[in-house]
Amino acid sequence: MKDAVAAPGVIPRPRGRYRWLVCFLLFSAVALSYVDRQVLGVLKPLLQDRYGWTEVGYGTIVFWFQAAYASGYLVFGRLVDRIGARTGYALAVGIWTIAHMAHAAAGSVASFAIARIPLALGESGAFPASLAAVAEWFPQRERALAIGLTNAGANVGAVLTPLIVPAVTLAWGWRAAFLVTGLFTVVWLAAWLTLYRRPREVARLSPGELAYIEADPVPPPARLPWRRVLAMRETWAYVLGRFVIDPIWWTFLFWLPDFFAKRYGLDLKGFGPPLVLVYILADMGSVLGGWGSSRLLARGIGLNRARKTAFLVCALVVAPVALAMDTGSLWGAAILIGLACAGHQGFSVNLYALPSDLFPRWAAGSVIGLGGAAGGIGSMAMAQAAGWILQTTGSYRPIFLMAASAYFVALALIHWMTPRYVPARLTR
Repeated sequence: MKDAVAAPGVIPRPRGRYRWLVCFLLFSAVALSYVDRQVLGVLKPLLQDRYGWTEVGYGTIVFWFQAAYASGYLVFGRLVDRIGARTGYALAVGIWTIAHMAHAAAGSVASFAIARIPLALGESGAFPASLAAVAEWFPQRERALAIGLTNAGANVGAVLTPLIVPAVTLAWGWRAAFLVTGLFTVVWLAAWLTLYRRPREVARLSPGELAYIEADPVPPPARLPWRRVLAMRETWAYVLGRFVIDPIWWTFLFWLPDFFAKRYGLDLKGFGPPLVLVYILADMGSVLGGWGSSRLLARGIGLNRARKTAFLVCALVVAPVALAMDTGSLWGAAILIGLACAGHQGFSVNLYALPSDLFPRWAAGSVIGLGGAAGGIGSMAMAQAAGWILQTTGSYRPIFLMAASAYFVALALIHWMTPRYVPARLTR
């Protein structure tokens, strides 16, 4: 893989650390978004028994979540470019929090599907706003690491959910699980509005840290029409990558509690520990995936080679999940699935860095929105396919085989679209 872009020059790191406070806020928001979206997955076995849902019925709920998520990503990706990360994130959190707590009034497949739509619309704004904030606060040499740390919040949220939700449900009922978890995002929203500003608007930011953040050249902003965004190969590298890998993560997120319940006979009180192991491994993959490519850049490896080496390593880490159905051990299966989730998250953080690597800040949000929409469309198809596979075969084997190969396919598509991994040539 030929390197056409050299690693960033050596710039001394400043003493200031305000950018890492911003990273913590972003990490916390992602964690809370995953708590809110995963509550239903944790409660699936209980609600399926109580209300008689079929696998296809649950797949329909997931389908409508993904449909709204894909649509919202397009809107928020463009909106964040216009209104900025601070206002965009606050709007997204407000919408999803109200919708999440409204789940407490649902019961049937139809009512849950309706409640999932505004939840997805709000949550679709989380990653465009988060990536915009990272691009605003971190230079390229730290961007993948910052995205990795931020994205690790997804796995922390996924770990906390099977610990919190069963306890709340057993104490106060399943409806309370939606209300209690929704309160946490209200607290986060207040902190975000208080603490987050653009770097030049933060009085406590040292001149050295500001200079470090602004070390990368920034082209002047301009409007980029959709036809120009869609005409660029760099856009399609991101779009196709997200289309292929996002469905795998969403399938794990929404169906793993069901897999452990059906394959190993676990109940609401029992599948928490294996899920915790899975998402701890995923958390490690998120941080190490971002750290790995950032470390290669720091050693002088070109951007092309650094990102694609990270993609390949992560794809290799996912591959053993093909054997998950062949182990009779609960913990063996949890380790294989956890490694797959780790590989996914490492792959994702480097893919999330692509828009800010190859596009200026004023255009990255639109590309992020298109990629998120593509990931949502792929996940919609996967939700229906997973429901049909489980309804007709009763086996997760086809799903694990698809997961094992997806990341090699994604890497091939990314390399095909961006063989040299150079910034897009924009005409304004």
